[in-house]
Amino acid sequence: MDHVFNGGQALYDTGMDKQHILVVDDDPDIVKTIRDYLEQSGYSVAQAADGEQALTAVRHQRPDCVVLDVMMPKLDGWGVVQALRADAQTADIPIIILTARVDDTDKIVGLEMGADDYITKPFNPRELLARIRVQVRRTARQQPADPTLTVGDIHLDPQRRIVRLNGETVNLTATEYDILHTFMQYPGYVFTRDELLEKALGYSYAGLGRTLDSHIKNLRRKIEPNPAEPYYILAVYGVGYRMMEDEA
Repeated sequence: MDHVFNGGQALYDTGMDKQHILVVDDDPDIVKTIRDYLEQSGYSVAQAADGEQALTAVRHQRPDCVVLDVMMPKLDGWGVVQALRADAQTADIPIIILTARVDDTDKIVGLEMGADDYITKPFNPRELLARIRVQVRRTARQQPADPTLTVGDIHLDPQRRIVRLNGETVNLTATEYDILHTFMQYPGYVFTRDELLEKALGYSYAGLGRTLDSHIKNLRRKIEPNPAEPYYILAVYGVGYRMMEDEA
């Protein structure tokens, strides 16, 4: 039986080897639709009806991905994103926002707060499943032979998915890490937005250029000495982005 967080009560399944998805929405019909579809696809599913239940569920069993509604009682989706990103133990959990808000500004705000992806309601369950698979694959893949990458004062350890800046650990989301890893593998190379989406995130959808820009803005806030005047991640106007090259 799947995990159901409701009023502090939890029912547990035995499929602990399955990839685990947390679905957070106060609409039971939407939760049932997503849950049924994911279970049929081989996932273990937990559900929560508000933000507070969501944080309890994450503490109980770390999910491989969180599908998160925005408008909920007690603690809304933005509050959940902020809480997960502020904790080093949960900062890299992939979060897909599921929202009825279709305005681009709302989407960009969510991404800049730390969400990895978003889907607007009404949604196609097959598309949601595809997005979840992308997020889970990215965080699950292993790179045992890759050496530590260094650009300037940034050091990235692919084996442990750890980034340090001037010796201090930098907490990145899964998306931010994958973008930075891609940049650091090819310093000086100019990526178009589509190339970077495909290489770093594993997909390229029309209209996701602004999504990428939001992730880069977040990444710059965490690694740049002065995000307003980037030193590491440079825009190449009319083309895309590149990582600075060491002068050595």
